[in-house]
Amino acid sequence: MASDKKNDKHKSNKVAAGLALGVGVGLAIGAAMGNVGAGLAIGIALGIAFGVSMQKKQESEKDDQ
Repeated sequence: MASDKKNDKHKSNKVAAGLALGVGVGLAIGAAMGNVGAGLAIGIALGIAFGVSMQKKQESEKDDQ
């Protein structure tokens, strides 16, 4: 049981890390485009997608072992 909670925490950390990176990249893109709102939305979407893909990759590597 305790290891399940620990694994869930690591899953959310991957998505959170992706989100943080996405926000940073999105703000940079938005500033370059002159539309911070649109850049932020794009960054959030890309960041979540990146975080989920990192999470799934880690899960598949665990399953292979």
